[in-house]
Amino acid sequence: MTIDTDQYMQMDRQGIWHPYTRHSAAQAGDFPIITKGEGVYLFDAEGNKYLDAISSWWACNLGHSHPRLVEAIIRQARELQHSILGNLSHPRAIELAEELVGLFPDPRHVLFASDGASAAEAALKIAIQYWHNLGHGERNRFASLEDAYHGDTLGAVSVGYLEGFHLPFKPLLFPAYRGESPYCGRCKHGKEPASCSQECFDSMLAVFDEHADELAAVILEPLCQGAAGMRIYPPEYLRLLDKLCKEKDVLLIVDEIAVGFGRTGKMFAFQHAGIDPDIICLGKSLSGGYLPISATVVKDKIFETFGDQPEDRTFYHGHTFSGNPIASAAALETLRIYERERIVEQAEQKGRLLKDQMAPLSDLPHVVDVRCLGMIGAAELDDEPRWPQQIRERLLGEGILVRPLGNVVYLMPPLITSGDILNRTVEAFCNAVEVCR
Repeated sequence: MTIDTDQYMQMDRQGIWHPYTRHSAAQAGDFPIITKGEGVYLFDAEGNKYLDAISSWWACNLGHSHPRLVEAIIRQARELQHSILGNLSHPRAIELAEELVGLFPDPRHVLFASDGASAAEAALKIAIQYWHNLGHGERNRFASLEDAYHGDTLGAVSVGYLEGFHLPFKPLLFPAYRGESPYCGRCKHGKEPASCSQECFDSMLAVFDEHADELAAVILEPLCQGAAGMRIYPPEYLRLLDKLCKEKDVLLIVDEIAVGFGRTGKMFAFQHAGIDPDIICLGKSLSGGYLPISATVVKDKIFETFGDQPEDRTFYHGHTFSGNPIASAAALETLRIYERERIVEQAEQKGRLLKDQMAPLSDLPHVVDVRCLGMIGAAELDDEPRWPQQIRERLLGEGILVRPLGNVVYLMPPLITSGDILNRTVEAFCNAVEVCR
């Protein structure tokens, strides 16, 4: 596609409010205008090629323009474009729900939405109404982790508050209890993995000791707190929390929106801990990142309390495009591609390569921590604000798109990235980190 870049950049400045982007950066117009995607690459209006090293905000695990995904979208668009799920249904939503339920051990039901924040918001409301349905309306509070992120709707912000993002909205939020972030990179307890006894769990234990009787649920990002800076923590923390939730009869909600669908080397991150959460939030790569769709997957022990006899306990919550037929068709084809192309197994193997190649960065004096989990690789730098942007600009000049999180630079490339391309990308990334001083 050929366009007049200057004209479109001017139109961009006049019309688009860019998410998570400073006005000064948007007005400067120092970013590519992307016109095409193919495989692991994006192409701009000038014909430049960029490796999508963050999978377009962690969503495009299968890369761009996957022929089977594109065909599934076109095929469904010819047949049925939209039909609501309120007192109606359609084949693609039915089939997708069946496929998703089949990924988990216990019977479940699926509530569809359009984005991750909506899936998390629904999970919170389901947990509150579940206890209300059982006659325990006093159980209306939540616990979460410090520096969590679950989306930008008000409920999600209440349990995933990041002051740098959300300070203006603080008066609107409901209070939530916070457990210490299990942050191995800068352990507050001075522990190394070999000597760790999960001291960071003590604060969550204290929350339960004091407030278990009013807790509806705990919500957390399993094994990796993404927006906080790719904070990776061990499965043992999840196992301890799952055990505690069962002992105190508190629901466990896992937010798999960023880390699900193979990103960590397993289909879902919580599977590293061998647990079975009550509610699972899915999104981003559910459709391969091609169309907006998300899902809140709920155990039937919860779902069954929403019956309308002898009184109405209907969950009065929904979205116009819940389970949209075209998005559902994309999600169905995504799951088939995962199975046939063994995407999760590939991600686990490539994740080991990523970890090995990034390991030498830990020897650099200005690198605080290097952490990897599956196809997530992050380097945390000293608190020098110029370095992350210097790295971003250097890599952009080499045709690699990254987007730092504070003083953390990271790679989350598509899971289909070949070994050769991954090698070259990590090499360029490590070189950029090394010379940024």
